[in-house]
Amino acid sequence: MSKGQKTRLDILNVACQMASEVGLLGLTIGHLAKRASLSKSGLYAHFSSKEKLQIDVIDEAARQFEAAVIKPAIQKPRGLPRIEALFCLWLDWTSKKLVGGCPIIGGSIEFDDRPGAVRDRIAEHLQQLLETVARSAELAVASGHLRKDLDAQQFAFELWSIILGFHTFARLVDPPNARLRVNQAFQQLVAGAKP
Repeated sequence: MSKGQKTRLDILNVACQMASEVGLLGLTIGHLAKRASLSKSGLYAHFSSKEKLQIDVIDEAARQFEAAVIKPAIQKPRGLPRIEALFCLWLDWTSKKLVGGCPIIGGSIEFDDRPGAVRDRIAEHLQQLLETVARSAELAVASGHLRKDLDAQQFAFELWSIILGFHTFARLVDPPNARLRVNQAFQQLVAGAKP
């Protein structure tokens, strides 16, 4: 990795943390430059616009999510053990890895009604994530852990909904009981999907 690539990655790590705290819309070149101890012109050398920065932050958050959640979960045996690992690692990602939660979840709320390249990139990453969950559910069906008539896409949607609920519940509604509630919701989802 070249020095320029390392600097860019360091900037993106800082930007992911910032986006977690202030959102993608609150992420500015000036504040990021200050936090990353760079000049604005130095930052512009890596990102030509705020939109480009936002897209790169989304891509970096997705890369980090894959490294922290998807890859370790895929190491688990196919079926329910993999889905359970995916769920637990996902909760840790959204509650422990980043101070303000997942930038992709935050970005999905900020950009859901803002057409453009940032929204499209968020939607692309979310679609890939839902396909990964659905594929894990299909493998759990093939392994005999979940019922044969399970709608894997619906299962993925409901798991995503549980994670979104946790994201909000843990920050705004009832932080002390959020983990208990999300675990109960997940257990009910799995129980309803078993043969």
